[in-house]
Amino acid sequence: MHDHHTWTTHSTNAAEATHDWFVVDAAGQTLGRLATRISTVLQGKHKPSYTPHTDCGDFVIVLNADKIVLTGKKLDQKKYHHYSGYPGGLSSVTARVQLDQHPERVIAAAVQGMVPRNRLGRQMLTKLKVYAAGEHPHAAQQPKPFPEYV
Repeated sequence: MHDHHTWTTHSTNAAEATHDWFVVDAAGQTLGRLATRISTVLQGKHKPSYTPHTDCGDFVIVLNADKIVLTGKKLDQKKYHHYSGYPGGLSSVTARVQLDQHPERVIAAAVQGMVPRNRLGRQMLTKLKVYAAGEHPHAAQQPKPFPEYV
C-alpha cells in the first residue's frame, strides 16, 4: 500500500509577499516598452511566487520622466483628456504639452492602461512613484536597479 498524497498549489497571500523597491531611469526609453516592464513589476509577474488576485508586486520609482521617448507622431497626435468635474470642464492636451507640463502623468497613464481595471489595479498604481527629475525621496527604502530581465 502506498500513501495518497494531496498536492496543493501554494498561493502567496498579501501577508507573505515581500515588496522590493526598484528604480528605473526613463531617459531615452520608449514609453510603451517601459510601461509594459513597469506594469509587470507592479503586478509581481516577474516573480516565481506570482499569484493573481494578490498584491505581490514591487514598488517602482521612475526618474527623468520628462526624458521618455514617444515613437512615431505620438507627441502631436496622442491626446490626454482631463475632466475638472465642472460642466464644460473637459480639456485635452497633446502628449507634447503633457510631457512639458506634467511628464509624470504620461508614464502614470501608460502604466494605468496596463494594470487590471479593478481595486487591485488601483492598489498597484499606488506603488508607482514617478518623478520628472533625476532624484527621488525614497533612499531609505534602498531601491535596487530595475531588473533587466523584465
